Amino acid sequence: MDSSFSCYILFILIGCVQCSFDNPPHHNDTRHYEYCVLGAGPAGLQMGYFLNKAKRDYIILERNSGPGSFFNKYPRHRKLISINKIHTGRQNREFNLRHDWNSLLSDKPDLLFKRVSSEFYPPADAFPLYLSMFVKELGLRVRYGVDVGRIKAVLSATGRRYILTDQHATDYTCGVLLAATGLWVPQKVEFVGSDLVEGYESISTNPEDYKNQAVLILGKGNSAFETAQSILGRASRVHMLSSSPVRLAWQTHYVGDLRAVNNELLDTYQLKSLDGLVEARLEKIVIAQRKEEGRRRSGGGKKEKRGKLYLTLKKYLQNQEENNSSDVTREELPAYHIDNFSMRKPYDRVIRCLGFRFNFSIFDSSACPPNSENAKGRLPGLTAWYEGKNTPGLFVLGTAAHSRDYRSSAGGFIHGFRYTARAVHRLLEWLYHSNPWPSNKLLMTQLQPWILKRVDEASGPYQMFEVLGDIILLRGSHCEYLEEFPLQALPQLSSLSGHEVSKHGLIVLVMQYGKKKIDYLGEDRSETDWTKAWKSNFLHPVLYYYDTLPTEEDMKRRPRGWPLPRPKAIHHIVEDFLTEWDVPVSHVQPLRRFLEHCVQTDLRAFYAESCFRFSLTHRKPPLFCQQGYSKQQGVTHDRQLWQHPHDAGLMPPQKDGGTPGADSAFPNYLAQAGASMSSGLKLDL
Repeated sequence: MDSSFSCYILFILIGCVQCSFDNPPHHNDTRHYEYCVLGAGPAGLQMGYFLNKAKRDYIILERNSGPGSFFNKYPRHRKLISINKIHTGRQNREFNLRHDWNSLLSDKPDLLFKRVSSEFYPPADAFPLYLSMFVKELGLRVRYGVDVGRIKAVLSATGRRYILTDQHATDYTCGVLLAATGLWVPQKVEFVGSDLVEGYESISTNPEDYKNQAVLILGKGNSAFETAQSILGRASRVHMLSSSPVRLAWQTHYVGDLRAVNNELLDTYQLKSLDGLVEARLEKIVIAQRKEEGRRRSGGGKKEKRGKLYLTLKKYLQNQEENNSSDVTREELPAYHIDNFSMRKPYDRVIRCLGFRFNFSIFDSSACPPNSENAKGRLPGLTAWYEGKNTPGLFVLGTAAHSRDYRSSAGGFIHGFRYTARAVHRLLEWLYHSNPWPSNKLLMTQLQPWILKRVDEASGPYQMFEVLGDIILLRGSHCEYLEEFPLQALPQLSSLSGHEVSKHGLIVLVMQYGKKKIDYLGEDRSETDWTKAWKSNFLHPVLYYYDTLPTEEDMKRRPRGWPLPRPKAIHHIVEDFLTEWDVPVSHVQPLRRFLEHCVQTDLRAFYAESCFRFSLTHRKPPLFCQQGYSKQQGVTHDRQLWQHPHDAGLMPPQKDGGTPGADSAFPNYLAQAGASMSSGLKLDL
């Protein structure tokens, strides 16, 4: 055989082998998992941690080469507005998470964002670095470079499954799909001349490029103000336009509204330094160029520069049905009709800063959740437990799940959705693995100190106020305590958690703001009188008592602005300037009386001497004495108190050198129960 022909055959064979590695046969391309997590941003990695810890069969699919790729580009001016408060004066890790808005939840105490940045408003580049550290130290299973372009749902003998197809035609199938792709598709509004507008995603971030230019920004959110703030010192004037007035986060208590770190333009507007804010519906505006532009003005004036952009209104366009051109005549400008029209002067550039929307395009009709009814349809419509409506087995996590609490809580931000991701994982454990929602079984005498500990330290209900709440299932002499359950799913409590409500009812603990509109910097902004706790304006604990589980109909008919239906009894713990609800008269005693009303039992704590007397004089001593003293779990700290039962012959003789209360037969009840032994008002023993 000719040697050159042999080389040719060998070359062909090598090429075929290479092709088989690059494009393996399609029937080998399907990979099966129990859970598929789509996106390796903070929400996807947070869920990955919980799945990894539970030893579930999962994979995290990420289209880019590293985690948190959104933060490689956004925010465009590279400063995060999520608080990174490192110094709180406390060592309590749970409390500190209330003021750490960037760290994810894990069982590693040092795996916190402060390891990569100590700045109060950190640089955006620090976040992908933190997420990479999170993946590496926890050993999460992430597959990078997988760009899923199509998702469909199929029914099989084993039930409904999702098939995810990537750019290499590789299929990933799973019974549960957890979409954590975030919001990254720019939100746009179509109007005449929208093609002349620049997008936030592509504008220059060099302030010098805006030197002496007049700039119109469409939008009044944080991205719009971030852009305005970066060019204030260079642009000749900056105007901002949207359909609604500015909403300030410190007034609305919604972290997604305008933050103080971005609002310098409010000063230059109110102090009349050429900048300003205007309201108009974007669908009704027109961004246009003058047809006569470039011609010499009558009277010998100078020529106007080409490229100037004018804002006009659609109603002024002539022949509106036919005219979709961005060129207008002088008669079609507002100033022709209203000579003092506020935006009559032209602009050098118009920038769109309208936020982002969920990427619905990768879902086919069998797997696509509907658009939400709020947030202008930018988000997927979800059930109260974060499952896509009409898409069973598809759950949405992170920013994209914000439709459940849009403009009302922190579910669209890391310090909020890290807790909703944990809630979703807990219900997955019950729905697919028969592991009930984690709970603590408490004696009723332990309930009050447990509640006070939660309201003073817990970060989940504190950040996800009015969305996640603690559920207390009353069982007579004891109760079961479930943490951070989605409140809007309360009617489905049994089916989602594995816990039943007894005839004794339940109590729901919620953190919430007052509903009254006030001057939040005025002298009457806070309430300090515990007898008027229901008037509290700032974040404070509220307890709802129900004798039966509310129904879905009850939830629909709840009062406007209420997180829950009207209860059998309600108790507000008065707001506190320090957000520490532990003072005896204003916080503790009213709470105890409310709990006693709900359970119809005396919940006070007593010294052993009092329990001894109750045992002799009452047919049924107080619950504290029944659960402690009567079962030889009481602790006496005073020799005189020890002497009474000793003289009555109820105690064994005290050993020489012994210390009252040190006998091994009387373990320290306080350590077991976490409750006071002296008084319902004393908590720090």
